Amino acid sequence: MKKMKNSVVIKGNKYGIIVMLDKNLPFDELKKEVADKFKASSQFFGNSSMGVTFEGRFLNNDEIRELLDIISANSEINVVCVVDNDKEREAYFKKSVEEHLSDLSNNDGQFYRGTLRSGQVIESESSIIILGDVNPGAKVVSSGNVIILGSLKGTVYAGVSGEATSFVVALEMQPMQIRIGDYIARASDDNNNNKKSKKAKPETKIAFVEDGNIYIEPLNKEVLNDIHF
Repeated sequence: MKKMKNSVVIKGNKYGIIVMLDKNLPFDELKKEVADKFKASSQFFGNSSMGVTFEGRFLNNDEIRELLDIISANSEINVVCVVDNDKEREAYFKKSVEEHLSDLSNNDGQFYRGTLRSGQVIESESSIIILGDVNPGAKVVSSGNVIILGSLKGTVYAGVSGEATSFVVALEMQPMQIRIGDYIARASDDNNNNKKSKKAKPETKIAFVEDGNIYIEPLNKEVLNDIHF
């Protein structure tokens, strides 16, 4: 059978990549197209962590998982979340995001969509997942964990009730200040220099407390295994 032209198109967005899918192509054929497209683009994306948005057709949870497995098998991309732009399906994808972040959040977490700008403050009595950036001058205050599916350039207080086991995750970690429990970390000179470097690629990182200090490390399985939640 002749393949449909541009049945799978990959574009970039602020959270990572958008994968445009042909709505008429049988799913089994679509999976082959996705595999071929990501295999051909693997060098371009390299080893990176990002969010993925699927557009063009509705996908159930099983289909999403199949496509994520295909992306993982044919590239070095670490998909940290699935982002959706359709507000009517936001509740559905909220559940999907929380499933893919099951190691990072608990079931009573809140979900906020949008970018926090200077002067804005959002507070949560539980863990919170933010789909957007936290800009300089903005603040997030949470009694639990804070997961930012965007850039963190403002201030985050996690575990404000004194929970030093809380943590902060961001797709791009450049905070002005992070407080976890009673421990505080401020932006370093190295971090300020990184902001000026156009060559440095954003990297998903996690901030956590260990031995009385806040550490900010690249997010990977080894780090997760070492953290006592």
